[in-house]
Amino acid sequence: MFALSTKNQWLAGGILLLVMLVTRAHVSDHLLDASWAVFFLAGFYLRNLLAFGVFMAMAVAIDYVATSQLGVSNFCVSQAYIALIPAYGAMFAAGRWFTGQYHGENWVSLSKLMLAVLVGFALTEIISNGSFYAFSGTSTDISVNGFVAQLVKYAPHGLYVTSMYLTVAALLHIAVKQVTGVKTTV
Repeated sequence: MFALSTKNQWLAGGILLLVMLVTRAHVSDHLLDASWAVFFLAGFYLRNLLAFGVFMAMAVAIDYVATSQLGVSNFCVSQAYIALIPAYGAMFAAGRWFTGQYHGENWVSLSKLMLAVLVGFALTEIISNGSFYAFSGTSTDISVNGFVAQLVKYAPHGLYVTSMYLTVAALLHIAVKQVTGVKTTV
């Protein structure tokens, strides 16, 4: 099972919170939102389940400041917003599951990482997109076909963004391990 020291968990958590702050606040049009990848990585790196609550509270706080102070559109803030808790929980849980499957850099771990990312992403996409589609009041014709059309429209981009950030994180993970020589598996 993968485990970081408490000190390194604090460091990883701080870096992940910073990444979420910079990408989620939409202060730059060039940085895509890394929140889904951040929740996956928080599940993987951080042992305390309270971390999920901290990251969820940070996401809400960032959204509040972005929409009330920074002029970001509040289009996505609706009655469906509460569904972000189980949606982000799915990514966090996928990262947590992968913690037990990771046994170093090898093809088996890579295949399990891909499985965790795909399942976590699918659940997160279905919960977040489905709740927004059904409960936000922005769709007038709610149907299974309409929902599937929304998934087909938005899921590929979301999977691309999430995978891009997770690829960067995996490469950084390997680089840090190589440079420091730290054993991270127990």
